[in-house]
Parts: sequence; structure tokens; C-alpha cells
Amino acid sequence: MLNKAQIGAVLVAATLFLGLYFGLDARPEKSETMDRSRAIQGEITSVGSLITQAKSKLSESKNTEIKALEVQLESATQESEQISTLKKISAFWYAGNEISVAGAIAEEVAELENADSSWSVAGALFYSGLVRSQDPVERDFCAQHAVKSFENAASLAPEKPEHRVNLALVYAENPPPDNPMQAVLMLRELEKQHPEHPSVYNALGRLAIKTGQWQRAVDRLEKARSLDPNNPNTPCLLAKAYEGLGNTEKATEFAALCKAR
Repeated sequence: MLNKAQIGAVLVAATLFLGLYFGLDARPEKSETMDRSRAIQGEITSVGSLITQAKSKLSESKNTEIKALEVQLESATQESEQISTLKKISAFWYAGNEISVAGAIAEEVAELENADSSWSVAGALFYSGLVRSQDPVERDFCAQHAVKSFENAASLAPEKPEHRVNLALVYAENPPPDNPMQAVLMLRELEKQHPEHPSVYNALGRLAIKTGQWQRAVDRLEKARSLDPNNPNTPCLLAKAYEGLGNTEKATEFAALCKAR
């Protein structure tokens, strides 16, 4: 399962860098996309059909591995055992690049633990699935569940602005048709409420990069860096922002820091 540091890397970094973070191709083959789309459409409220599709692509050894984990889950009598095994199953599917399935299993963990950190993990996985997928049905599936996860995290820990920052990033990646500016409005409000929180400025910088507002991106990200010089994600974003601004020297400097993080 992803740990807390990895979740931060998923959510605060620019979408353009996600492939680097995970080392996976974000562009599924057309046939796989169609199969996945049909699976989600067939049973949108359950992960069962997604698992069936995912299992059909497993090697014999991997199929044996997941069956053993499922047997372990079925035989678990204590909730703590169930949670531990579900985390292993989620990690299995994540390692196999079945992000939607990994997120759905993480969602089961969050339902049992009912902790903001657990919902944040589930949300991060669904967000990753949203960013990687080109299929509109899968993207909608992941977006809905990411919103639910981060809303639950925020309700359990309202004192932590990062949950609402992460929720805004979901809306930025998949804007609601009736409110396309929702992400920007949320982040501006968070900036007023938490003017010293670096994650807010990283998120604002990321949105500025996405819209080609390079100087604004640099200003926001330099602010984030001044508030938290050790944040591993800010240099990656700054490298992209300075590149867009045409400042090769600064872009190279921060790209090196990004690689060394």
C-alpha cells in the first residue's frame, strides 16, 4: 500500500511528472481501454467486473498469488487481519498497474478503518487512475470515487487543508461541467484560510503550469518552496515552470533537484 509520503508525491506533483513517479505508461492500448470501459459500464457500483478483467491478464504465477491472498482474506476472522490482507491485495493490483482495482480495494480498507489517512490513500489511487486513463468511463469512475474519498478524509480531519487541496486537484483534472472553475475557486479560498500552507501553493502552481501561466506558476511555487524547502515535489514543478518561462539555467537546476529527491 502507498505510504503517506508516496501519497503526497502522487497528489502535489504535476500531472506531467506522474509517469516518472510511477514508472508506468499512462497510455493504455485501445483494446485494453475498451475492455476496461465495458467492465466499468457493466457493474459501475462494484469492483467485481474490474477484478475479472484484471485477472484475465495475469500470468499463472500471479493468478496463484492473488488467489492465495483471497483465500487468506476469506479465512480472516479479525478485522485487523482483514485490513492487513486487503492492503496486500491493493498493493498487488497497484504493482500490476490495475489502479482502479487497487483504489477500490483501498476504499474497502478506508470503510473499515474510517481514518482520514486511509481515505486519503484511496483518493490518491483513484486520482492516479484518473490521470492515467484516457477512457471517459474509467475517468468518471475514478473521479467520482476520488471525490468521495477526499471528502470523507476532509470531514474526518477538517483541520488538515491538504485533503481539500487534493479534492481541488481532482476537480482540476476532471472539471464539473456546471462549474469548470471549481478547482481554482477552492484553492483561492484555501489560500485565504491557510496562507502559510505549502501544499496550497504547490497546487496553485500546478494549475498555472497547466494553463501556461509560467510566471504565476514560478511565483506560487517559489512561495511553496520558501515555506517548505524540503518538499520533494516543489523542485519538479519549478523545473517545468522555469522551462516554460524560458529560464534554462533555473530549469536545469531544479530538474537536478527533482531527480535527487
